[in-house]
Amino acid sequence: MIFRSSKSQPRMLKPGALGRTPGRAPGSTKGRVVLPPRDPDAVVAATRQELAPVALAALILAVLALLVSASRGLMLLYGDAVAHLGIARRILDSRWPGLGQLGGVWLPLPHLLMLPFVQKMEWWQSGLAGAWPSLLCYIVSVIGCYKLARHMMPMTWAFAATAFFALNPNLLYLSTTAMTEPLFLALLLWSVVVTVEGVQALGHSKGAAVARSRMWIAGALTFAMVFTRYDGWIVGAVVWLVFAVAWWKSVEKVRAASRNAFLGLTLISLAGPLLWFWYNSHFAGDWLDFLRGPYSAAAIDKKTSPPGSKHYRGWHNPGWSLLFYTRTAQVDAAFWETGFAVMVAALVGAWMVWKRHLHRAALLLWVPLPFYVYSVAWGSVPIFIPQLYPHSFYNSRYGMEMLPALAIFGAFTVMVLERRVRAWKPKVAGWMLPVTLLFVAVNLVMMIRSTPLVLKEAQKNSATRIPFETSVAQQLRQAPAGTPILIDTSDHIGALQQAGIPLKQTLSPGDSDSFNRALKAPAESAALVVSFGDDAVAKSVAAHPQGLAEILVMCTSGQGCARFYRSDLYKGTR
Repeated sequence: MIFRSSKSQPRMLKPGALGRTPGRAPGSTKGRVVLPPRDPDAVVAATRQELAPVALAALILAVLALLVSASRGLMLLYGDAVAHLGIARRILDSRWPGLGQLGGVWLPLPHLLMLPFVQKMEWWQSGLAGAWPSLLCYIVSVIGCYKLARHMMPMTWAFAATAFFALNPNLLYLSTTAMTEPLFLALLLWSVVVTVEGVQALGHSKGAAVARSRMWIAGALTFAMVFTRYDGWIVGAVVWLVFAVAWWKSVEKVRAASRNAFLGLTLISLAGPLLWFWYNSHFAGDWLDFLRGPYSAAAIDKKTSPPGSKHYRGWHNPGWSLLFYTRTAQVDAAFWETGFAVMVAALVGAWMVWKRHLHRAALLLWVPLPFYVYSVAWGSVPIFIPQLYPHSFYNSRYGMEMLPALAIFGAFTVMVLERRVRAWKPKVAGWMLPVTLLFVAVNLVMMIRSTPLVLKEAQKNSATRIPFETSVAQQLRQAPAGTPILIDTSDHIGALQQAGIPLKQTLSPGDSDSFNRALKAPAESAALVVSFGDDAVAKSVAAHPQGLAEILVMCTSGQGCARFYRSDLYKGTR
């Protein structure tokens, strides 16, 4: 049961809705209750009957997206997707399998969800291991989008908002990859759904039972978000704050009945970050390794910036950061320059929701905006899109975090406008929903025709990496089965993935103890040694060249050189 707040729009029955059937008692027909026809303008919680076709449509879209992505070889374009699959694979496929293989910067939940699938070699190589969880998350997020929209809009406009979200080509593409955006969007939407319902229940004198369940669910979703993306930490904190305010303002009876649930929400919200601090301290020796370690955003920014070069535009400049992020969100969401109109409509919708006190908790969808503005300005997280200088491609997918807000609040604005126009121009108002749905369809077609921004970035940035890793993989396949290979998998684990070589066959940074020992005596530790550029293996070969014979050098523009060495000293022992 979902309670309606006094500020929400009431369900209005049309005149005659309870009219009687001629010759029969009112409200019955041969002993059966006659239900009044449903008001199309009613704003109520979504029923299971409504959610079922939404879920089915999302499933069909997910299958179509997978067929397109798989047939065109798009699932492994992102280097990050390849790396996520590699981390998931090495949890069990490594010399020292276990929790220590989860990594120290990327959060572990996406890798754990891939774990049941990635151990199948064919699915690891094709990328399907990452597609299955992402597609499921896509379906869940579409259902969550409709459910949230239904709390704020009638059925028709909730459908329009959900269609804009579900038919976004960038989202459909990401949902076929091992990237973390589909999972986070599903968690974000459902966190907002349960927060809206929980706050509404806390404002009702008989809402304690619903409030308790929503707080426990919110705690579980926050825990999951904390272990998915770092923006989830901020979303979780704001979710807790919203519940805390609503719980404190609730009547004494409801507050007392839901005290344990609120305490549970608090403890679970704290447990996620504390557990991650402990993990970094235990396995990396620094509880803030994810912030200042060798694979942190700050370290990567320093490594990739040419010596003496200026920082990217937006560095320590929140104004430029805001411009870059909002422009990215617009281009991710809509074709050509229509993203400006979508953004304006969404901002107006957010303002109206706040002014009308209509489920203000739904404004949680906007939390990613300040998070990414801060991240670009002070978190060493640049965003480049071709529409803005330097007209390049980098991290454009971060704008996808704003897609739910743009879809729901944009549709809300058009819905309010339609109701106002209906009073004096009913025919014009009658066209507003069809025109909106037509825009959704045209948006889908036009974005696909021009190649969605997120997909275009993946294609541009993989243009040299994939051929290079393919060439390396061809050489690795020639190594005898089971031959130990000393190789740094930090940048080019895709070569091992393409070659189908189990990770436990390698001496790599994932098994730091074995890798560090091998670096001190490379010829004695492995039969084949492969270095990339000036990585740790290259430095080891330079320091300990005894017993190593260079057999091949492969160089590619934009990727550097790979050097292969045969060991003359390896005797089959480590």
